[in-house]
Amino acid sequence: MSREAMRRAACDAVVDVFAADERVAIALAEISADLFARRSARPAARRQRRDHGADDGRRRCRLRARGFRPVAHTITPFLTERALEQIKLDFGYQRLEGLFVSTGASYDYGTSGMTHHGPGDVAALATVPGAEVVVPGTAGEADALVRSTYANGRPTYLRTTVAENSASRPLALRGLDVVRRGDEVTVIAVGPMLDRTLAALDGLDATVLYATTVVPLDAATLAAESAAAPEVIVVEPFYEGTLTAQVASALVHRPTRILSIGVPRQVISRYGSREQHDRALGLDSRGIRERLRAFVDGSARRAA
Repeated sequence: MSREAMRRAACDAVVDVFAADERVAIALAEISADLFARRSARPAARRQRRDHGADDGRRRCRLRARGFRPVAHTITPFLTERALEQIKLDFGYQRLEGLFVSTGASYDYGTSGMTHHGPGDVAALATVPGAEVVVPGTAGEADALVRSTYANGRPTYLRTTVAENSASRPLALRGLDVVRRGDEVTVIAVGPMLDRTLAALDGLDATVLYATTVVPLDAATLAAESAAAPEVIVVEPFYEGTLTAQVASALVHRPTRILSIGVPRQVISRYGSREQHDRALGLDSRGIRERLRAFVDGSARRAA
């Protein structure tokens, strides 16, 4: 499987909806144009691209204002942090729809240094009024999420990475899929963190909820499925603590202890591959297991 299978699946899905829906317009950076001009692109899509394509991000809102459904794609920090004010003002405040597909989060381009890192993307886009954030865990999920969100009437951010789970899961209507139920602890695994989280939970009687829609978080399912234990652990592929406020709000009716396991909020000054960064930051299955165990064991001691 290609290391960019999720990104390519998302881009192929965009080409499909571009060919099928004459209102779709694509805004690209030059670095991504080849992904939308492959032989797999339908002839109709290529003809439409001459009229409705755009390589200037500033044109996205004007496209929407003229009745188009804009889709933008580029590297994570360029799309979500450098363009945050534009997305906030032009899409959030104006209540316009648009699909923003990123690649490279959180540090897929770790060999290019911190300028290409994007662990703060979800936290940033969560500040946009009415925004939706979806985090697929496989190429198949990326394809399905593009098709279900590109015309949903709101600004939507879709995050792709080279990290993937081994198999796709059902995309729950509200965004949380129940993988299994247990009584010891509730764990929310976000997108590509599911497989490594399940490996880390070996031997623990845990309820595992799989999240692909993280903004807004499925509060009703979380509250119902986490009733057996007061501890909730979130394993997230972006800055740790990003989803804490939503989890706390969903469980405000009862005492809850929350542990967030994600990218530490620190300067990542070393260069390296995604796998090297995962190991160094404790986001491989071993690192996740150590933090899970310490949290669960500490809770058990306090209860005793």
